[in-house]
Amino acid sequence: MANDESQIRRYEFKKALTEIKDLRGRGTELISLYIPPDKQIWDVVQYLREEFSTSSNIKSKSTRKNVLSAIESIMSRLKYYKSPPPTGLVFFVGHVATRGDQTEMYTKIVEPPEPIQTFIYKCDSTFHMEQLEAQLAVKEMYGLIVIDRKEATIGMLSGTNINVIANEQSLVPSKHHQGGQSSRRYERLIEIAAHEFFKNVGEIANNAFVPIIKDIKGVFIGGPGATKEYFFEKDYLRNEIKSKVADLFDIGYTDETGLRELVEKAANSIKDMQIAREKSLVNRFMTEVRKTENSLAVYGEAAIRSALEQKAVDLLLISEKLNKVKYTYKCPNCGSTQEIVKRPEEGLFCKNCNSPMNVENEEDLVEVLYHLADASGSKVEIISGESEEGMLLEKAFGGLAAILRYVPKDSQIPQSAN
Repeated sequence: MANDESQIRRYEFKKALTEIKDLRGRGTELISLYIPPDKQIWDVVQYLREEFSTSSNIKSKSTRKNVLSAIESIMSRLKYYKSPPPTGLVFFVGHVATRGDQTEMYTKIVEPPEPIQTFIYKCDSTFHMEQLEAQLAVKEMYGLIVIDRKEATIGMLSGTNINVIANEQSLVPSKHHQGGQSSRRYERLIEIAAHEFFKNVGEIANNAFVPIIKDIKGVFIGGPGATKEYFFEKDYLRNEIKSKVADLFDIGYTDETGLRELVEKAANSIKDMQIAREKSLVNRFMTEVRKTENSLAVYGEAAIRSALEQKAVDLLLISEKLNKVKYTYKCPNCGSTQEIVKRPEEGLFCKNCNSPMNVENEEDLVEVLYHLADASGSKVEIISGESEEGMLLEKAFGGLAAILRYVPKDSQIPQSAN
């Protein structure tokens, strides 16, 4: 079975952008080249030749040398392309600063998940990533409103991340016990105050949602009692927003907690939401964890690697925040080699002679496990780090969890090894 590669491609794309974003040049010598899918390669090469000629006039000797070598590097790599890939091609090439006053040539070629729209050539002290970062923006967005007569909170659900836009407290008086004309006068004052409060909340929601209404898949409104229905049915929200209201829900709170409760109820009714899909997957794993007999849950890198090698994994869950690398080291002193999985910032010394080890090879652990899963026909889901389920996966299970197809007899799989 072939896995859907969109998740791993997005993961690799996001990782590449994180790496590129932190790089700096000593001068304006980092080249960002965006090639749309409909651009002819020979046109690009001709453009680069002209830039090569222009760059020969750069006054700084070192900057001139580095820019010219970067252009030559790009032109040599373009020889391997008859035409750009379906989504285009992006080159990030140049001498980046390392330690002290040292630099080293850096080259990264990116095939973006979505088509590049315009041809761009820029030479600067940083790489230009605006077009690619826009492709990382979450496309699945929902508007959120929780309201009663005392309080309202407006928010946005972007993928699995809940953002609070505003929290408003009302000035609506509480109920009174006066009778006669005083009672009717107080009731009018209460209704006027409620109207002004609802009007204010509506304006905040209108200002927040209308400019991006085309990108909002739906709007959810929640709250205790009948206030939410009244707010929705009257003219406090603009028609563009009202037409996007997917459902109204009874919830107990109207603060940030209420937004989370609203998303929880909406996720149960709209299964194609990203947050709903992730919740369902993690809950399925937790159901197996809670079993006292015949549990199909395993977690931890050693246990999961063993299960994948035995082709016993049905579903592999990987945290997007699993920042670990599989390194192959060799000791320059005694010649011993080691393989270890660790975070990039952690150092390593030889177990035999305590000398610093040299890296011979490194592989991202997410990619290693993905390819193992692909080879064994296992499904893979990369879980975001922003949702409650994503944070649970990362903190409680080290960012890795799996559900087995079956419990192997005489299994060598350690159920909870890390």
